[in-house]
Amino acid sequence: AMSFAIRTLGVGSSVFIATCPESARRADAALRRDQEIARSNDDISVVEAAHHFVGAIGVDTDKAMRQLARIPISMHCWQGDDVSGFEKSGRLDSGGIKATGNYPGRARSAAELRSAIELAFKLIPGRHRLNLHALYAEWGRRAVERNAVSPRQFGDWADWARQLKIGVDFNGSFFAHPKAESGFTLASADSGIRNFWIEHGIACREIGAWFGRALGSACVVNVWIPDGFKDVPVDRNAARIRLADSLDRIFARKLNPRHVLDAVEGKLFGIGSESCVIGSHEFYLGYAITRNKLITLDMGHYHPTESVADKISAVMPYVGEVLLHVSRGVRWDSDHVVTLTDDLRELAAELVRGNYLDRTHIGLDYFDASINRVAAWVIGMRNMQKALLLALLEPIAQLRAAERTLDFTTRLALLENARFLPASAVWDYFCQTQDAPADDAWLPEVRAYEKQVLLKRA
Repeated sequence: AMSFAIRTLGVGSSVFIATCPESARRADAALRRDQEIARSNDDISVVEAAHHFVGAIGVDTDKAMRQLARIPISMHCWQGDDVSGFEKSGRLDSGGIKATGNYPGRARSAAELRSAIELAFKLIPGRHRLNLHALYAEWGRRAVERNAVSPRQFGDWADWARQLKIGVDFNGSFFAHPKAESGFTLASADSGIRNFWIEHGIACREIGAWFGRALGSACVVNVWIPDGFKDVPVDRNAARIRLADSLDRIFARKLNPRHVLDAVEGKLFGIGSESCVIGSHEFYLGYAITRNKLITLDMGHYHPTESVADKISAVMPYVGEVLLHVSRGVRWDSDHVVTLTDDLRELAAELVRGNYLDRTHIGLDYFDASINRVAAWVIGMRNMQKALLLALLEPIAQLRAAERTLDFTTRLALLENARFLPASAVWDYFCQTQDAPADDAWLPEVRAYEKQVLLKRA
């Protein structure tokens, strides 16, 4: 069986690379080499066969795996408890945020949430980050309002992250609160409401800077607000002026970028803001450029036919860095679990092809209460990594050469042939090198945890 796999891979590599005339001789040599290996060693692994195959098209698989291992992905805590958090101050679905489903085992405390997160990290290759919302403060005996939240409420999170040797990112929680019931926060015409949320934003930046200092890794603090009009407004301008002023007040204090990075996130529409979102993509792009902030691009926050991958190279000349929120929208911003779709593959490919990885922060953002929540994390995180691996295995030099000479036939042939690379074998080997289970081995561990822990929760 192994010999057959190698013979097949050898032929495939020849066909693949022959689309570039200058590579035909190297392809023939690769084919002869692989056939010799197949005849001489029937026990060669599929991983080695894949290595030969991908190497024949001029891609260094070892380098690709080293690069992948250095890419941290910020895993969102809110998948583990359906965006509930640990306070009881308002409707959890306000701001247009609502997790659907009733799968057993939702985390009810920080300890339960951290336990589930630890298992997920164990099943995901590489070392990653955790993305926290202000909702996940641990109040102890004395709760404080969101505008007074401080590092004190996140001490256990920092100690835990330090033990795991991971970084933490942070988000203000401008929703699920009585002072967000009107649908307006930082853009509210009520100065009292507006000032409350400005104070919350300032507090969140201080928490982010504290996390950055404590963990030795810059914390990305993202601002997203639900503000908008359900029906057509007559004065968008006033609301956007208020929002810009509120943001300027939040960011007034300069903080060390080695500790904290500020990001702003727009959206096309939301539940209750169908006609007008005050913090639209255009608004925040202008703000990020003029105030030197990160722009956040969420895959679910645009029209379904828009490509976030296409936006990356459009904004990169004008902003220093980008924050990506990787999600999967089904007809709208439904925040489904990330799967290995063409959109995801194109997003990852754009990061690699454009050499943007060092200027991009990748985070996941979805919540599904209809399936095992740990599995939802693992599936999404591993799919993001698979998309990046596929991009890293592309014969980018050949692709660029073809495009540069307007040889679009070769470019298309190369791209389509790349879809059929034996990347799964490289992926399995990558998992092995990172002490993580292969694709057919992680689900039993999740099922065991479900039986022993999750199903026992009321």
